[in-house]
Formats: sequence, C-alpha cells, structure tokens
Amino acid sequence: MKVEIQPDVRDIAARLGAGVPYALKAVAGQLADDPDMGRPSGLPGILNVTVDGDMFEDCPDLSLGYIREPDRIEIRFLRAAPANEPSAAPSTDAHEQRQEQGRGPRGRGQGQGQGQGQGQPADPAAAALTVREVADAWYRIVAWLQTNAPDSHAALRTGAGPAAIAALEEELGIPVPVELRVLWMLSAGDDGADGRGCLPGNMALMSLDSVATRHRLKTAAQAHQDALNANRPEEERITVWKATRIPVVALGPADSTMGLYLDAATGYLGSWSRYNEPPGDELDTLVTYLEETADMLEAPSLATRDKPGLIDGTLVWRSGIDPAQESRWQPVTD
Repeated sequence: MKVEIQPDVRDIAARLGAGVPYALKAVAGQLADDPDMGRPSGLPGILNVTVDGDMFEDCPDLSLGYIREPDRIEIRFLRAAPANEPSAAPSTDAHEQRQEQGRGPRGRGQGQGQGQGQGQPADPAAAALTVREVADAWYRIVAWLQTNAPDSHAALRTGAGPAAIAALEEELGIPVPVELRVLWMLSAGDDGADGRGCLPGNMALMSLDSVATRHRLKTAAQAHQDALNANRPEEERITVWKATRIPVVALGPADSTMGLYLDAATGYLGSWSRYNEPPGDELDTLVTYLEETADMLEAPSLATRDKPGLIDGTLVWRSGIDPAQESRWQPVTD
C-alpha cells in the first residue's frame, strides 16, 4: 500500500520535535502494512492513529489522521496529542482499538463518523468530499504563506483535537458542521502577524474561545430582542441572531467588532456585527470562501474580491493596508 504524506504535515512534524519525523516515518511504514489500524475519527473518511511519544526520542504523544483509499493512504493531519488523550503505540492491535472505540461514550467510532449528533451531512460520501475540499483549500493557503509570508504562517495556531471541538459544540448547543470541524482540526485560530489575519481583508480565523464568547454575546442580544419582540407586532419584530449561526472569522486577531459566521442550518456564510446591524448573506460556503482565498493568493492577477500583497514577511491584503505603511506594500504577482 502506497502511503503519501502532505508537505505541510512534514513541516509540522519538524516543528514538534527532532524525533517526530522519524515517528511519522515509522507510522507511515506500519500503515503500509496495516491500512486499517486507525480508529474512526470525528470526520467522515478520516481514520486516527495515536502514538506513544515515549517510544521515540524527543517526541511528544502524537495524533495522526489519514485517508484510506483502495490503492493508497494519504496522511492529512498531525498534532501533539493533549495530555489527557489516551495514546497507543503504533503496534497496538488495530482490531482491539476499533472494538474499544465502538464501546466509547455516545457511540464514538460508530455514529460520530456518520454524522449522528455531529452536524455531518447524511451522505457519508458527500461529507468525505467536503473534508477533502476544505483540507485541500487550507493546505494551499498554508503552503503559500509558508513560502511567501512566513510571519503570517507562524501566526496560525495548531489544530484542535476532537475533545476541544466537542466541548465547544456543547457550549454552542448545536452540532458543528463537518467543514468547520475539519478546518478547526487543521488550525484552531490565527494570532495574526503585525495585527493582521491571513484571510481577505486581513480578517482572522477566530480561536475556539473567541467563537464561544461571541456566540454567547450574540445569543444574549437576541434574547433581549425576543423580550422586546413579545410586545411588538409580528412585522416589527427584530432578529439579530439565530442559534444556528457559528462565528468563524473576525475583523482582526484583536478586533471583534465584526466578522463572518457559518449558518449550520444553511451551510452559507454571513456577516455579523457587535452593533447588531442586519446580517448580510455572503452566499459563500466555507469551501468556496477558502478556495477563492487560495485562488487569489496563487493567481493574484485574477483576484477580484481583494488583492494580496506583502509587507516584509506578512501577508497584507489591499483592503487592509494601513495608509502609513502603504509605501512598503508590495503587490503579489503571478
């Protein structure tokens, strides 16, 4: 069985510890012999392997995610496993792992990967395609940043684990859609370079804590409106927020005056504001938003929504240029 490792995964391995690349190679070798050794993850089509870091010098416990196809395996995710996440040596019996996984809380490994209680699409094939589309678009963005804007690349947070996303899901009170789940597993926020995020307009992917805080504030604002709506005619009632909306992007790493949400009910993005202005539908899905961002970076001459440029090692979109630094801004060319 052929095993492929995404370049960004190799880069993450080098950053996690001197022994991690060797551990990654060892797991890849074992996957070639036993493609089904992984456990079902919280993403359709993605299997997970946990690695005991004590088996390798200068290596933390690891969590690795991969896609298994009939003739190949593609390793897509790698992160340091949280201290409370049970680890298993790569040689742990795969059948026993899958048996244990099926007996886990809430049927993890049986229903989670099929979308039960996780906001996944009902069609597993469609969900698996969404996983790949988000991962491919995000990898294109990350690869471009790594090559052209290293400061912006360094500001991206590592991915969140299933436990952190499940905790946020409980806080929100709604299932997290699969496209957002996979994005957060790749990167759980953008700390910004020189105060700028890497998304168009220099907007920033919000941290999970920021998502929870903003959702809580917006929900409270709607509760206040609902109290007032009780005394208003139906045609005058105001809706500033819906429970299915999940904040995803903020104006900047430290600026939460406005941003974008993903509506879990419709799958479309929309704009939110702390001033409770009427929301505007972007008519983008998260997939198309990320794909267009990657397209604009790779082919800036064709970009229409915004234009990428650089100030030293930081990505600065044209719409986000500080007038005082405009003379330093260098547009990106094809």
